[in-house]
Amino acid sequence: MIVVLPLDEPLFWTRVRGQYSPNRERTNIVTESRPPLASRQLYRIFIRDLVVPWSIGIHDHEHIKAQRIQVNIDLQVLEPEDFEADRYRNVICYADIVEGIRKLADSGHVNLVETLANRITVLCLVDPRAESVSVRIEKLDAISGAAGVGVEIQRDRTDIPRPE
Repeated sequence: MIVVLPLDEPLFWTRVRGQYSPNRERTNIVTESRPPLASRQLYRIFIRDLVVPWSIGIHDHEHIKAQRIQVNIDLQVLEPEDFEADRYRNVICYADIVEGIRKLADSGHVNLVETLANRITVLCLVDPRAESVSVRIEKLDAISGAAGVGVEIQRDRTDIPRPE
């Protein structure tokens, strides 16, 4: 199958067997509305020091009362075709990610910070524009004398199973 992706210029990109090449003749083409991913740059969306009450932990006392969890996220995202278009729908919204994290917190107890970090990576990488993510989870009140304890994991979109 040949897929051609138009740019703003009269140049089309043809994809054959996963490789992109210019197609100025526009023969045997199917058009789509965006340039090939290889020609688009990445930018970073970040969420810093989000504190959310969470029912988390393996100890009995951790099932009784929610703990303060601090979340830090760095998400690598494909740039929109045109930042100057200034359109909300063209970008991944960090407020939507925060809302998703809060919904996860309300969904029930989690035993491990590793499980929590993995669920947040999946939440972030569901959007096809997201390429990779680093998620850091800290339990702020778990160990006396420590500012926080936790994990940091990194995933890219190929690590997340996709529905078929």
